[in-house]
Amino acid sequence: MPQQTEPAAVLQPPKPARAPRLHRAWFVAAVTFVTIIGAAAFRSLPGLLIDPLHAEFGWSRGTIGAAVSVNLALYGLTAPFAAALMDRFGIRRVVAVALTVIALGSGLTVWMTAAWQLLLCWGLLVGLGSGSMALAFAATVTNRWFTTRRGLVTGILTAASASGQLIFLPLLSWMVETYDWRPAAVTVALAALAVVPFVWLLLRDHPADVGLRPYGADQFVPKPPPVTGAARRTIGVLRSAVRTGPFWLLAGTFAICGASTNGLIQTHFVPAAHDHGLPVTAAASLLAVVGVFDVVGTIASGWFTDRFEPRRLLAVYYALRGLSLLFLPMLLGPSIHPPMIFFIVFYGLDWVATVPPTLALCREQYGEDSAIVFGWVLASHQVGAALVAWLGGVARDVFGTYDMVWYASGALCAAAALMALVIRRRPLPPLPALAV
Repeated sequence: MPQQTEPAAVLQPPKPARAPRLHRAWFVAAVTFVTIIGAAAFRSLPGLLIDPLHAEFGWSRGTIGAAVSVNLALYGLTAPFAAALMDRFGIRRVVAVALTVIALGSGLTVWMTAAWQLLLCWGLLVGLGSGSMALAFAATVTNRWFTTRRGLVTGILTAASASGQLIFLPLLSWMVETYDWRPAAVTVALAALAVVPFVWLLLRDHPADVGLRPYGADQFVPKPPPVTGAARRTIGVLRSAVRTGPFWLLAGTFAICGASTNGLIQTHFVPAAHDHGLPVTAAASLLAVVGVFDVVGTIASGWFTDRFEPRRLLAVYYALRGLSLLFLPMLLGPSIHPPMIFFIVFYGLDWVATVPPTLALCREQYGEDSAIVFGWVLASHQVGAALVAWLGGVARDVFGTYDMVWYASGALCAAAALMALVIRRRPLPPLPALAV
């Protein structure tokens, strides 16, 4: 009787390494969090530069706002290409280069003497570098390393930018007031460089690099091969997305989000409060408090996004934000009082709470291309921010006050709330079972 042979072991698929008690995905998320905090220093500086640069060089607020506008626009327009570059070259390489470019642009500003140099250093270099460190970075990490808890992780990583603002804004405002704006610019450059070793040594591009499944998946996911033609793919995804109604609604609402946060409050709140007699350090401290409650609000929004309909969440967030902006002109004054503190807390909770539901809707509508689509939606966010950063400065030069800008932004937020409600839903495929 012929002997039966056992199947060769080499024909069996290799088993991935057994997941530890604390999944490596959480460690990667923690490194990403720290990286975004280090890169967030540049986000704290533009509003602090407007008055010092105006006083030293005589540049108009519109001119300074134009440089901030270029920065914000490139921040957004670079993001979708950065997501595709991460697919081609890996997260670590793209982020390390981006941090270095941010440091270079910020450091070179200390030698500038003309407005075009501000546009080149702060607008072009810092804008390109920061665009590669945008929320597309958080979206790529979340999509690769997590199958479940994506809303929560998105909220945590989005809050990292606010945490960086919280850490750096009081320090930078003290430097500007006590010494000069140049030490603050050098601090931003050093903070960006300090994060590079963490990215290169500790960040990993994909769970397969360490033999793990994505968090919440029941199957091992092989690392996909590098995707060539990053620019072509990015444009191709955009061409497909613009043919769909949800893309325009998501881009429109997120443009208003950027206009009412980065472009408006982050850029113009400090000089606007200073116009009413509030010291710069006190106004900067209020923005730092916005950062504190932004962390709470964004993480909570991620938790809500895992449990409630994202469209309704967006409508509520935009409606409340618009209402708060309509009251702001009545609250500004030479001292900090309880109604102003209430506004700061309220606005902080709603600052970027819109990100987790917006990213969830992108993922729902566009699947594997969602990180790149979200990059384009983020580009609209920054275009909106760029327009208001510039127009806000022009309005201050023309009218001598920011009141018109607050009212217009409040009305735009009301429109965004209505736009969010008409986004069509697309059912998601069932998620893989949670690994035991």
